[in-house]
Amino acid sequence: MASYEQDFSKHAPNETVPRIRMLWNSIPAQLAKENKKFIYGLIKEGSRAKEYELAMLWLTDCGLIHKVHWVTTSSLPLRAYEDQRAFKLFLVDIGLLACMAGLRQDVLLDGNELFKEFKGALTEQYVLQQFKTLKGVRTYYWTAERATAEVDFLIDNGIDVIPIEVKAETNLQAKSLKVYHEKFKPRSSIRTSMADYKKEDWLLNLPLWAVGIASVK
Repeated sequence: MASYEQDFSKHAPNETVPRIRMLWNSIPAQLAKENKKFIYGLIKEGSRAKEYELAMLWLTDCGLIHKVHWVTTSSLPLRAYEDQRAFKLFLVDIGLLACMAGLRQDVLLDGNELFKEFKGALTEQYVLQQFKTLKGVRTYYWTAERATAEVDFLIDNGIDVIPIEVKAETNLQAKSLKVYHEKFKPRSSIRTSMADYKKEDWLLNLPLWAVGIASVK
């Protein structure tokens, strides 16, 4: 982590370095929220987008963070419907996220009653990393009006829009995904979790280990 901080000073414009560090260090707190939409006010009270545009661009261009934009519909191409003002930010690596959050190895391996909310953030981070290894695939997310439902990821593979709901454990409820399915009638809907492979009428459950292999087929 110290090496990353040193690289900011070494390679980024001097006037931008403090904002790069502040934005970078805010990401675990951003992902720990139930609604993971990036909020500038969590970096520093009263912060505005224009103050951090260069910092975010620098981190994105370096490949250290990934932006997942919100889309308003389920039409191809999704890129034409993305909202540049609403997005989630993820790190390049799940190990970095765990380290920045100060997560102990024994808690990660053995579990803890207090380690529930952030487990969802780690799982979404892992799933996004799998998507980033797939060529020709763009990733977005969707929320219903008034935020009554949210689908963690939408994949645009150029042929279909595939909604994907991420579960950290074996909980097989998919309320938000059902709302999306009833609204847009996608050909494929995927829930990924710690549960085994299971095909239902309109829903496919993929084990987390398989999400990068089968989600776009």
